[in-house]
Amino acid sequence: MADEPKRKGRRVNTGTVLRTEQLTPHMIRVVLGGEDLAGFPAGEYTDHYVKLLFPPPGVTYPEPFDMERIRAEFPRGQWPATRTYTVRAWDPDAVELTIDFVYHGDEGLAGPWAAAARPGDLLRFLGPGGAYAPNPEAGWHLLVGDESALPAIGASLERVPEGAPAKVFVEVAGPEEEQKLTAPAGAEIHWLHRNGSPVGDALVRAVRALEFPEGEVHAFVHGEANFVKELRRHLRVDRQLPMSQLSISGYWRRGRDEDGWQSSKQEWNRKVEEEEAEALAR
Repeated sequence: MADEPKRKGRRVNTGTVLRTEQLTPHMIRVVLGGEDLAGFPAGEYTDHYVKLLFPPPGVTYPEPFDMERIRAEFPRGQWPATRTYTVRAWDPDAVELTIDFVYHGDEGLAGPWAAAARPGDLLRFLGPGGAYAPNPEAGWHLLVGDESALPAIGASLERVPEGAPAKVFVEVAGPEEEQKLTAPAGAEIHWLHRNGSPVGDALVRAVRALEFPEGEVHAFVHGEANFVKELRRHLRVDRQLPMSQLSISGYWRRGRDEDGWQSSKQEWNRKVEEEEAEALAR
């Protein structure tokens, strides 16, 4: 997930659930494997993502599974719904793909699926896409996000060079949602607790108040679209950072499911870019 994702391996992959783990009250880890994942082309980026495919209730598809055939032979209402999730980890030797799911009870498609997943269950998905990995030449790193960006932040921290300064701000509902992250010695991880406040408010305050270290920053800022918009304006206009130093995008938007967000995201981004261009021209 990034501003201009590079898509690879768009064939449908089939993963078999190997195991699951409840990381926090609202985060479930699912590890997938199976021979179909051999040679899965992930690893270049730390924000790799996949498009999970969920068939509507009561709908079954002919085997072998073929998206083109489904689109040609089934009414649109019976096509699989897609949900975008970050690859938390990919182990090509063990052929294990790890995906972390935010879970809020019966809400949504992917979270309830993860909660009910058992070894042997199958999950089909497209991908991976991706465009970001920490630049080893950067003077320092800034990683900012809510729960939806936490898997990518965790994966990215594991690729930040040892000793490279990193300022990390992760906003979660409360202390019970914090996770243990593997990070280089130069990383400062700040867990911000929402405690009922709007998503992203604490992140915006923290980044605006941050005293930037010397050197060129490489920034990763992802999560709910409204706070991402505010921080993009701050980094581009107030801090005068070029887009070449930023990976910044809204993964989701309050009040919209993924279908609604994806259908409006292009127009949203266009307006953000126009407002930003006007501010920079002043």
